[in-house]
Amino acid sequence: MAYRGSCLCGNIHYQFTRFDNEIAHCHCRMCRKFHGAAFSTFVPVARTDLTWKTGAKCLATYQASNGTKRQFCVNCGSSLTFQSANDNNTLEIALATLDMDDSSLTPLPVPDAHVHVDSKVEWYTINDELPQYRKDRPT
Repeated sequence: MAYRGSCLCGNIHYQFTRFDNEIAHCHCRMCRKFHGAAFSTFVPVARTDLTWKTGAKCLATYQASNGTKRQFCVNCGSSLTFQSANDNNTLEIALATLDMDDSSLTPLPVPDAHVHVDSKVEWYTINDELPQYRKDRPT
């Protein structure tokens, strides 16, 4: 069983077989700017479980001043990945880029928290029961 996803223009396709269950909505300023939205939602995937099926040459990387890296499609601009500055073994895939047309996939990747809510935009109200953390999750 594989989870599959793609960018908006369809040049880049990926798949992974497993993911980490700590899937959070991130409200930090960098994630908001990268996605152009109130927050981003990433699913952590071990690099060994991720395969770029097509279009890897279309991936561009932006490295921020804090050492984090974000990848996007050079053709359509789709935000695809986030990589922590101190973890080279995990890529976080933008959850909304999954092509979830196979309803038999289980478990479904479901967000379980909000992080960096101290940076949340004023015009968005969190209306769910998920735990909220001012910064990162506690370790």
